[in-house]
Amino acid sequence: MNSPAARGGRNIVEYIGIAADEPKRFGQISDRKRAPLVEFGIEEGLCGLYCKYNGILAPSYGATASCRDGCWMCHNQGVNQLRLLRRDYPDLWALLMKWDADSPVNFHPDGHTVHDFDRRFQMEDEHLLSPDDKVFRWSMLEEDELNYRLF
Repeated sequence: MNSPAARGGRNIVEYIGIAADEPKRFGQISDRKRAPLVEFGIEEGLCGLYCKYNGILAPSYGATASCRDGCWMCHNQGVNQLRLLRRDYPDLWALLMKWDADSPVNFHPDGHTVHDFDRRFQMEDEHLLSPDDKVFRWSMLEEDELNYRLF
């Protein structure tokens, strides 16, 4: 799979949501990874209010089921958070799927798309995979597709 920077020969700048009051995370900032909140001196609390006001704060923000707070469309969410988004907020999941289809870059830097995650979760729904498995290999999706075509 191609990395985002390699797709179409584009030079891509990644904007990351590190706030001005998170200095321990500043080490992630580089020429290719920019943090506009740091650049403009915006702290996490103000950013959260802005996101809430504009309707982009994760609906699970602050919920006990949530393992990560932040924007619901963020590619840094873990698998469990994406699973919850798909299960509990199907309208947001459908929008994320549309954006994924329209995007010139993959959702995850490792090359996986929202559609890949959707297929994984669908296989879990069909009890072909267990969400509790400690090891998941993306090749499992390819193997399932191959088995499906053979029958």
